[in-house]
Amino acid sequence: MSNPHLPWEARIVERIQESPGLFTLRLQLSDAAAQGDYRFAPGQFNMLYLHGAGEVAISIVSDPEDESLIDHTIRAVGRVTRGLEQLKAGERIGLRGPYGRGWPLAAAEGRDIVVITGGLGCAPVVSVIEYIARRRHQFGRLNIVQGVKHSSDLIWRERYAAWSRLADTRVLLAADAGEPWWPFHIGRITDLFGQLQFDPRRVSVMMCGPEGMMRVAARNMGAAGVNDTDIWLSMERNMQCALGHCGHCQYGAKFICRDGPVFSFDEVRELFEVKGF
Repeated sequence: MSNPHLPWEARIVERIQESPGLFTLRLQLSDAAAQGDYRFAPGQFNMLYLHGAGEVAISIVSDPEDESLIDHTIRAVGRVTRGLEQLKAGERIGLRGPYGRGWPLAAAEGRDIVVITGGLGCAPVVSVIEYIARRRHQFGRLNIVQGVKHSSDLIWRERYAAWSRLADTRVLLAADAGEPWWPFHIGRITDLFGQLQFDPRRVSVMMCGPEGMMRVAARNMGAAGVNDTDIWLSMERNMQCALGHCGHCQYGAKFICRDGPVFSFDEVRELFEVKGF
């Protein structure tokens, strides 16, 4: 963008209700030239601006080669996101970005992939999975592990079903608690790690979700022989400026918005192991 402090106007092309309190906005920049020039990497985020409410950092979930639409899946949890939830197709908001560092997908080509996500925080890896699905021959074995607190929390069931039909792909789902009809594992996602298929010498692990879950998962991957440099995680903090200026997302010497949100485990391990930091 020409001025990183000023948002572009974006039109809502389509609004999709994914589940109660969770929705997707499909956006297109009003300026055709800006839309044509817009590029992002999976794992990056935009700042979405709603007049009278403020801005919020939201992960981009569309495919980077789709030059027509920019998709964001949003959970309504605060003032701005609840305001965005009320909008309809045709209405307009502000968008600036993309910001941050995305997933290392170019370096992951030819390697096995393990995607681990927990809770409702799976949006940052949706673009990763869709990216790999559309380029399946460029990657090794694909393992997708999703854990939720309750079986009713699982969203995108159709997507998980479609991903499970991909070649050389394993989808493992778990819920801490589930209704009688829940056909998948009841318990922690770490219970499923023994079913993963990967070469620890040639694997890229990508995870997002609650930090406690990611901490345990990273330890498990390390115990399985995976190097810290091959474990990647997307972190969440209160990102308000997206430029590393305001300091709200400072993490030691790093800023989540500028240096992340995707980090290799070796970059953040020292602080990440400190519970509550």
